[in-house]
Amino acid sequence: MASRPLEVGRRASPPRPAAGRRGPWQRFVRNPRAIAGAAIMASFLLVALAGPRLAPFPPAAPHVLAILHPPGRPFWLGTDNLGRDILSRVIVASRVSLAIGVLSMLVSIVAGVLVGALAGYFGGAADSVLMRVTDVVLAIPVFFLTVAFLALFGPGVGRLIWIIGLTAWPPTARLVRVEIMALRARDFVTAARATGAPNSRIIVRHLLPNVVPVIVISATLRVGLAILTEAGLSFLGLGVQPPQPSWGNIIADGREYLGVAWWVSFFPGLCVFLAVMAFNLVGDGLRDAFDPRLQI
Repeated sequence: MASRPLEVGRRASPPRPAAGRRGPWQRFVRNPRAIAGAAIMASFLLVALAGPRLAPFPPAAPHVLAILHPPGRPFWLGTDNLGRDILSRVIVASRVSLAIGVLSMLVSIVAGVLVGALAGYFGGAADSVLMRVTDVVLAIPVFFLTVAFLALFGPGVGRLIWIIGLTAWPPTARLVRVEIMALRARDFVTAARATGAPNSRIIVRHLLPNVVPVIVISATLRVGLAILTEAGLSFLGLGVQPPQPSWGNIIADGREYLGVAWWVSFFPGLCVFLAVMAFNLVGDGLRDAFDPRLQI
């Protein structure tokens, strides 16, 4: 019986896993640490989406008779040195901190995928130039560069997103480059070239869909790093500026009162810890789920 001709440009459906063989999703859901991270991450995202509607008090409203009130009724996480409810401020700050983490991650992923795809596909001089630029960015102390940039041009949420994103793309670029270099010699790429498909179409339609797992894993890990960077910069006064709350500047508000009011810095610091841990656990779980060595 004559076999059906291969239709160029149509992606073949992935083979079904054999009996007793777990696919990536099955491995992910069987990883308790990944599921715990996903649950914490989803909780933070839901709180951020709900925002002020969950806050029991206006985040900037002072309660002059309850300054540095310890955790308890009616201020469940206590109040700060101005009598503002810590729980309300942490809830509202979650939207700001997570938005900065996600948006800066998108900037870094777009830049990293673009550089990695071009370097991996074209190779030669393009690869050498782009990878040397990547090495230069990696060699620069990113945190000090960010501090210098924000000190020179002034703090702000928009600047914070762009500077974090544009200094965090090299690891993604390297990962995507390696994957593209491994795929560009495959038969489906050769067939696409034979039909006269332009390079841009080959990269976008044939190569990038095959590196989506790598991109997703890198994106998840980038969010945690961006949240940590934002918290550090806001703690130094170069990130989100008052009266807009973020986890970093709430921690900074309580640093002078750690001996008498530990809760002011503790609870936003706990949120930073849990959020970064959750994104890292999900990223590690995705990496393990898509690890080719586990395809058995």
